Amino acid sequence: MGIQNIIQGKKQWWAHMARVQALPPDYQIVYKEMQRYLFKVGPVDLTDGHLLSEIVDFFEEGVAAGKGVLELIGNDVAAFSDNLIKDSRTHADLYQESIGGEPGTAEK
Repeated sequence: MGIQNIIQGKKQWWAHMARVQALPPDYQIVYKEMQRYLFKVGPVDLTDGHLLSEIVDFFEEGVAAGKGVLELIGNDVAAFSDNLIKDSRTHADLYQESIGGEPGTAEK
């Protein structure tokens, strides 16, 4: 990865975060919780994909419609986030595969 790619990536990230900062405070709080949760348990391709941008798009539409953030996602931020990544491979899946187990199962 060259320096130009790093600079471009940082510019995109700052533009993304500027969109988050433009959201109402309750949306910002929920977004940051979702982001924290997804970075912890999220899909392998989170940084390569467009999931975070799509969440901001969804939130911007909710703001434009005059809805509260909990009207859009419900009261359980983690459950909503899990539903977004239900078909994605996570770091936990990769770890489970590396130790010889099937993804989504725990060894006894």
